[in-house]
Amino acid sequence: MKKSLKNTALAIAALLLMTASVVAIEYFGGHPMGLFSGTKPDGLGFINSKFKLPSWKPNTVSSTVAKDDSHYIAPLAVNGDMASEWKKLLAVLRENPRATVITEKPGYVYAEFKSAGLGFVDDVEFALDGNVIQVRSASRLGVRDFDVNRKRIESIRAAMQK
Repeated sequence: MKKSLKNTALAIAALLLMTASVVAIEYFGGHPMGLFSGTKPDGLGFINSKFKLPSWKPNTVSSTVAKDDSHYIAPLAVNGDMASEWKKLLAVLRENPRATVITEKPGYVYAEFKSAGLGFVDDVEFALDGNVIQVRSASRLGVRDFDVNRKRIESIRAAMQK
């Protein structure tokens, strides 16, 4: 019985050490291995003036859901010429060290934002729609995002108003 308990304790200790090592490498290594990046979701894009619907998880914001939906966030207002506002948005995205523009088409941009340390990836979309820029920002992994996606869009909104 004692030997079995000792072996179990050693196995748990080894597992904890291995887990701590992976987390330390991901967090402090400077080059995340992508263990927490997830996979790009299907259904991205701006179709019929809508983005992909959010799941039940509270880790997504979208300007194309109903205003009373907890996922709702206001679209980006366009102050002046649409073409110059679109260029300003692209500049804000390119200046962000955590953002990588993946798809850029007339009136649509898809970017991936990678978190520091563990390298969690969020999918972020923008689309011209009349006199606004519609937005969607969603975490690939997890359930809660501690309002990271909402704060990201508000940060982009503030940067564009400068």
